[in-house]
Amino acid sequence: MGASTARRAAISALTNFRTVPPRVNFKETPVSSIYASNVFNEEVQRQRLPKTVFKKLQQTIKKGLAIDPAIADSVASAMRDWAIEKGATHYAHLFYPMTGLTAEKHDSFVSPLEDGSGAILEFSGKELVKGEPDASSFPSGGLRATFEARGYTAWDPTSPAFILENPNGTTLVIPTAFVSWTGEALDKKTPLLRSMEALSHQAVRVLKLFGNSEVTKVFTTVGPEQEYFLIDRNFYYARPDLINCGRTLFGAKPPKGQEMEDQYFGTIPERVLACMHETEQELYKLGVPVKTRHNEVAPAQYEIAPIFENSNLAHDHQMLTMEMLRRVAEKYGLACLLHEKPFARVNGSGKHNNWSMSTDTGENLLNPGDTPHENAQFLVFCAAVIRAVDKFATLLRVAIASAGNDHRLGANEAPPAIISIYLGDQLQDIMDQIESGGAKTTKTGGHMEIGVTTLPKLPRDAGDRNRTSPFAFTGNKFEFRAVSSGQSIAGPNTVLNTIVAESLDYIASTLEADLKAGKPFNKAVNDLVASIYKNHKRVIFNGDGYSEEWHKEAAKRGLPNLKTTVDAMPSLVTKESVELFSKYKVLNDKEVHSRHEIFLENYKKTISIEALMMVVMARTMIIPAALKYQHEIATAIHAAKSAGAPAASLGEQEKLLSEVASLISDLQKHTCELDKATHHHVHGDTMAHAKYAHDTLIPLMDSVRAAGDKLETLVDDDIWPLPTYREMLFIK
Repeated sequence: MGASTARRAAISALTNFRTVPPRVNFKETPVSSIYASNVFNEEVQRQRLPKTVFKKLQQTIKKGLAIDPAIADSVASAMRDWAIEKGATHYAHLFYPMTGLTAEKHDSFVSPLEDGSGAILEFSGKELVKGEPDASSFPSGGLRATFEARGYTAWDPTSPAFILENPNGTTLVIPTAFVSWTGEALDKKTPLLRSMEALSHQAVRVLKLFGNSEVTKVFTTVGPEQEYFLIDRNFYYARPDLINCGRTLFGAKPPKGQEMEDQYFGTIPERVLACMHETEQELYKLGVPVKTRHNEVAPAQYEIAPIFENSNLAHDHQMLTMEMLRRVAEKYGLACLLHEKPFARVNGSGKHNNWSMSTDTGENLLNPGDTPHENAQFLVFCAAVIRAVDKFATLLRVAIASAGNDHRLGANEAPPAIISIYLGDQLQDIMDQIESGGAKTTKTGGHMEIGVTTLPKLPRDAGDRNRTSPFAFTGNKFEFRAVSSGQSIAGPNTVLNTIVAESLDYIASTLEADLKAGKPFNKAVNDLVASIYKNHKRVIFNGDGYSEEWHKEAAKRGLPNLKTTVDAMPSLVTKESVELFSKYKVLNDKEVHSRHEIFLENYKKTISIEALMMVVMARTMIIPAALKYQHEIATAIHAAKSAGAPAASLGEQEKLLSEVASLISDLQKHTCELDKATHHHVHGDTMAHAKYAHDTLIPLMDSVRAAGDKLETLVDDDIWPLPTYREMLFIK
């Protein structure tokens, strides 16, 4: 099939697509009857475990106590019976290696009898608690050599096991941590769990100073909003760049993009809505509390968002959400694109990380209440976040750095690479009052008059929202908007938890010293919050983060502006960073440096793969199509001249021929340069390779793309081999 034929077939297939009949009727099957039906949650545990075992397991889950090895067999037996009743034949330890994806090793419950007469189904506590996948082929950044293969998965009881349904059966899935034989973390989950413990310890110290002796544990909570694109799968398969790179390496700007702003919160297309319904159904079964769905700003872009959960569980559910989006999309003839910037010149996708802190008694520590100027506890925890974000802004930048996110950060739809905090009018006013000697009032929003008698008066929030801020206070949480759509949220939250733990440690130590010296508690708190705000208010910015003026102002304030991954990555291995992670036992020196190595290696490989794919597409798809069109123009001009057409009448045609020939020449030249550059041997360490990819490969790729995209606007549409933006984004 020719390329142009492939495009026509794709359009024909999708325009004749019929919506899949509903797989669930929510009239007959209420959401409440399926929600968490495939989760080995607290209710299932209460029903199936002996009381003493249930109590011990809950103490581990809710209080953070060490798991009692003696209960493992009992839990495993109950888990096995429950899973088998749901059709499971295998169990899988699910883990989260440094690929940023999920990994799993499946084992059968079946144990043949010695006499060969049959088999029994077994699952022991030992098999529940520990697995042993091969660790040699996962990224380790030097923690493991290729010949050092042993790695362990360790049961994480704080994230419940679940049943994953497949067409031919089900599997019991057990979330785990993944560590090396020498004990270092090889995954995303282990540092996240460590950082949560570090923050909890320091937060409890602060709460005790406020006289709160009931709280024994503080959880960080997250509600990640997931943006994504859906395009027809026929288009996806006709784009080698989307298949291999997750983004389009070529593609001219369509006549209509998002300029009309008619996609945002618009009516959801029927096929997309059907896909969303089934995705939500599958997530409900797994206990994922998805709450919101809507059209996003760019054509063919959408969003799904859950409510808050414990950070560890939110991470696991977020990975499930991405997997389910991809899986269900296939059933509807769609492809789910989770790349940060799958289409140039239209909005990319983020994953807004809504972060807060809550106690085991149910109190949100970032809830300001009705009179936040009187809520000293809230102000202390808010000040801790302000100090942390300012002091460790470069680490937050590292946490969201990737080749894909470099395309998005600083564009018109994403926050800049400059890390700043939006507090809002109400909270900033209170902080200003504290700095001036003490807060006495709280701004209120009042009510707004809409001007229509039949409409109610609406309560007005005390502050507006700021979508240009990378780190914004939004009422009872901070929204870290710079997290990218395709990444695991474990890394950003590990950093966030750790830096806030350091600030809470500083606050607790300062207050303890002040009280020991006889300073009144209220004065100590007020002085400390005022001092933190005075020393770190440079990070507060409530204005337009997209503006050029802010970039100039940020430079005056001394805020770092690390525009690319290559710029940001050295911040991870500074002495201060290594000491921070080591002090709070989140990552040791070797683990920090391993991640530095892995991130740079991933960056370099991503750019290299894109460059190689671009060369292949230019040579085998775009240049042949352009040459064919050039031949058609030349043939037409020659025929006109042979028929006696005046030379003057052929001027514009000859200009077109000249322009096409010139662009073909440019494309061939730049493609050869890029091809040569991809095969150049770079001397030096991983950073040198990453810098070469950034400084050499990316500019050459830009040149190749510029010529290819210009040709798309000139070459006969019947000849052009690739589905275009105007087709992929607008034909539903």
